[in-house]
Amino acid sequence: MTEPSAGERDCLFCRIASGAAGVPLLADRDGVAAFRDIDPKAPTHVLVVPKRHHPDVAALAAADPAVLAALVLVGQEIASEAGDGQFRLVFNTGASAGQSVFHAHGHVLAGRRMTWPPG
Repeated sequence: MTEPSAGERDCLFCRIASGAAGVPLLADRDGVAAFRDIDPKAPTHVLVVPKRHHPDVAALAAADPAVLAALVLVGQEIASEAGDGQFRLVFNTGASAGQSVFHAHGHVLAGRRMTWPPG
C-alpha cells in the first residue's frame, strides 16, 4: 500500500474512515465506512464513504466501481435497519453542487417523506 498523500492525511473523511478521528462507525466493510452526519437533514442521515480517498463520486466510479456498488448496498442496509428501507441517496459533486468535503460520499436520508424538488 502506498503512503497517503498530504491531502489524504488532511482529509477529514479519510481520518474518520480509518478510525483515526474517533467517530463511531455504523458500518466498516467492503471498502466503505458509514457514520452519522453531524448536521442531519432527516431522522436517518448517514454518510457512506469509500475508505480510500477519491475526490468525488465520478472519480470513485472511474477508479473502483465495485466500491461504489458496495457504498450503495451499505446505504440500503442502513435504511433497512433504520426503518422500511426506503431512502434517498445524494452525492454532491463540486462546490457549486454543495460538496464541502472533497472525499466521495453518499448521504443516506430516510425516516421521513422526501419531497421533490429536494428539501
